[in-house]
Amino acid sequence: MSDNKTGPTCADVRDFLEAVEPARRRAQGLELLSFFERVTGFEARMWGPTIVGFGQYRYRYASGREGDWLATGYSPRKAAVSVYIMPGYADYAEILSRLGPHRMGKSCLYITRLDAINMTVLEELVRRGLHDLDARWPVSAG
Repeated sequence: MSDNKTGPTCADVRDFLEAVEPARRRAQGLELLSFFERVTGFEARMWGPTIVGFGQYRYRYASGREGDWLATGYSPRKAAVSVYIMPGYADYAEILSRLGPHRMGKSCLYITRLDAINMTVLEELVRRGLHDLDARWPVSAG
């Protein structure tokens, strides 16, 4: 069984964020660092070269595949900020309807303009995601 390609690293989160381009994404990344630390209570940790993660969990699927993954986090990418809420957004339609402009992937939320997002609703979404994840697979500080 193969391991996840992306895992926690010892890279410095602030160094990563200070190097993000363009400058608008850098500012959003730094804003989200404070936001996620406050909301989750977890210390930020790099997962792979570009994901800032908070907390982690160990999963084991019925197939036998298992591994560790970040509980929540984000990546300030060039086109949009990717926000990771596990186990996805399937049951969060009501919350998402109040969030502001966004696009969705399988377990990733894409935000182009952080200033157009309702941060109180984003906090609700992150907290709900962590709660739902912890009910399925216990979340730890990592």
